[in-house]
Amino acid sequence: MKILVAVKRVVDYAVKVRVRPDRTAVDTASVKMSMNPFCEIAVEEALRLREAGAAAEVIAATVGPAQAADTLRTALAMGADRAVHVLHDPDPARPLLPLAVAKVLRALALQENPGLVILGKQAIDDDCNQTGQMLAALLNWPQGTFASKVIIDKDKQKATVEREVDGGTETICLDLPAVITTDLRLNQPRYATLPNIMKAKSKVIKKVTPSELNVDIRSDMEVVQVDEPPKRKAGVILSSVDELIDKLKNEARVL
Repeated sequence: MKILVAVKRVVDYAVKVRVRPDRTAVDTASVKMSMNPFCEIAVEEALRLREAGAAAEVIAATVGPAQAADTLRTALAMGADRAVHVLHDPDPARPLLPLAVAKVLRALALQENPGLVILGKQAIDDDCNQTGQMLAALLNWPQGTFASKVIIDKDKQKATVEREVDGGTETICLDLPAVITTDLRLNQPRYATLPNIMKAKSKVIKKVTPSELNVDIRSDMEVVQVDEPPKRKAGVILSSVDELIDKLKNEARVL
């Protein structure tokens, strides 16, 4: 069984995000980029399933500009068997939407015929949390979102997914092939070792374009302007509870 894992290149979580001077998009020039943390968890889970004998091959895939190949190199260094790069240079004013990414992943899934597709539940740059659900709908496959535990039964061709819900945890059983999105508590991603990083640099990454996949990824949304959130006002020290209640009632008007 193959496992297709989608990965995304984002501004590193430790970097303070800034807006371009022309306010058209987030400034990514000379900014450290890395794999989306939820995607790292997805890669790790696919590797663990392969090591447990539930899969034979792990394929990493991404959609983005040429620089996004670095993210695939990271996945290969972690242990992925192959990588597919769908080349696309997005226009800052016309960002790549989750539905477009889902359409690309659908095309790849139909080509590769995996038994399982694993994605991070969301990306830390747009927080959309939509791609996995849209992909499952496009493929008409069952889905297990926000997975905190995954067990694969190859003989019965089923996946048992434990997921976090508002009331605690929920366990669902999915027929394979299926789509799973990963939560933070699913696993702890491994570090890519230096020898594996060097080996990944020599591995061939398959490159395709959306047109070759017969997918239209033109965006229907236009970004008019990007602004930083307003700066937080300085706090004040109050002398009593009565003064606090007065300010909450008369200034903040939350009481």
